[in-house]
Amino acid sequence: MTPGMPTSPTAPPALVASYADFAATLLSEGIVGDPWVDGVPRFRMTPLLIDRQTQRALYAAAESVASLHELAARLCAADPVLLRATCALPPAHQLMWRMRGGWHGIARADVFLTADGPRVCELNSDTPSGQPEATALARMMGDGAPLGDDPNRELAARVTELVERAWADVETAAAGLGRACPPRTVAIVYPTEIPDDLPVIELYARWFQQRGFRVVLGSPFNLHDDGAGGVAMFGVPCPVVWRHYKTDWWGERRPIWRSEPPYADGDPLWRPLSLLAAACARGRCRVINPFGAVLTQNKRLMALMWEAIDRFSARARALIRRYVPPTYRMEAMAPARLRAERARWVLKSDYGCEGEEVLIGAETSAREWSNAIADALPGRWIVQQRFEALPLGRASADRRPTLANFGVYVVAGRAAGLFTRLAGGATDRTARAAATLVRLT
Repeated sequence: MTPGMPTSPTAPPALVASYADFAATLLSEGIVGDPWVDGVPRFRMTPLLIDRQTQRALYAAAESVASLHELAARLCAADPVLLRATCALPPAHQLMWRMRGGWHGIARADVFLTADGPRVCELNSDTPSGQPEATALARMMGDGAPLGDDPNRELAARVTELVERAWADVETAAAGLGRACPPRTVAIVYPTEIPDDLPVIELYARWFQQRGFRVVLGSPFNLHDDGAGGVAMFGVPCPVVWRHYKTDWWGERRPIWRSEPPYADGDPLWRPLSLLAAACARGRCRVINPFGAVLTQNKRLMALMWEAIDRFSARARALIRRYVPPTYRMEAMAPARLRAERARWVLKSDYGCEGEEVLIGAETSAREWSNAIADALPGRWIVQQRFEALPLGRASADRRPTLANFGVYVVAGRAAGLFTRLAGGATDRTARAAATLVRLT
């Protein structure tokens, strides 16, 4: 281990309780979903303890990679040719990228500890998840206990500050034009047909209501003109819109495989998207997270960091090499090399998340890997160099090491909390969530 580098986290002895009792306590707040995944416990009963040095290292990595996404986005804004080469955005995606408001509100950087320091495999800057699990687990483990501090203690305040600032901006714009501002109202726009999103929506609604905002819930299809140049939902004017509906779902739905048929509902959501774009341009509405995340959520922006590294400052180049695994557009690398170096690379789609549309070469057969390379549509994939994360221990089922994916929340550019998931391989829906606490000494 390099001197001064954070050590691998450790866990205290197991708590004396059945998982059924543990799950019942966790569910009692009403913001955490099903405690089981395919009949297997979804949560770990013991907290993960890290020291302050490790926390600082994780936070520095997440904040640095968020800043690199900002720099990469600025390069694309200044050079349309670079933007087209990196992310050939279709028309609706281009509209989102041009909309007022930038890209960042809340993001989650997935950080792993390695022998060479933290590595960030991706930044979810679009609709980051895990907040209900992270806050409930840490609160359950940390309140009144001597084990450690809750790193998510200020997450609610940091998130609601985004809403307060957005509402203040709309109020100021209205006052400047001599018009009244609608009451303090937030519309949370989310995919109402997906029950997995309900816990995070419930948590956001509670946080905003505690700050005195009226909360209206609905999908993009429930948005309409408020008759005064703004937007409304179910007849209620909404000066602030919290977007928890993925940008690539607002835009053109496109296959990622040559063998994949076109989407039956692949058309963009032009009506609600245009409505929000116009209201934002008039200063009548603010969207959090802004639609500019359509670019920063695209993993091909990480490929730009490496392929155009000479266009970054010396400091930024050092951060790229320190925190971002070597990443390239898939079409920029010869298929023969990818096949020959299968164990060295990870294949990821541009908008895949939560472990979906990810193939780890070392865990994929040569035949499956070769078929994926041939089937992947150009312009939609990256290849990222695989790294070795520090293990926490041995998994009981298959004896593979347990790896910790530290999801660091970044709010307005600053780290604000942790959501840790444990798995023996790729972090997917079967990964176990664990409370993360910071040692008191």
